[in-house]
Amino acid sequence: MSRLAKTHQPPYYAVIFSSQRTEIDKGYEKMAEKMVELASQQKGFLGVESSHDGGLGITVSYWESLDAIKQWKEHSAHQVAQNRGKKEWYKNFALRVCKVERDNFFEM
Repeated sequence: MSRLAKTHQPPYYAVIFSSQRTEIDKGYEKMAEKMVELASQQKGFLGVESSHDGGLGITVSYWESLDAIKQWKEHSAHQVAQNRGKKEWYKNFALRVCKVERDNFFEM
């Protein structure tokens, strides 16, 4: 079974969140799980893919529109997670928003 997000036909948007963590855990995993659960309930959410190697984490979430991304950014629970991330969990991070105009999938 594929762990790749099942998106619809382009165009749609990808939010790429790359990060390096601090040594502080203090509920990070629980919060990350809650954010994926909550994001998946938001209007316009299409899916998420995430990978972490202990030093670098990359999470890509897919959205129908820029407005859906904005609504998620402004969600009160997500803002709490963002603030804790800046204060406790991340040494640094980058956030990029991209428009997906073409995609191609392969599966054995």
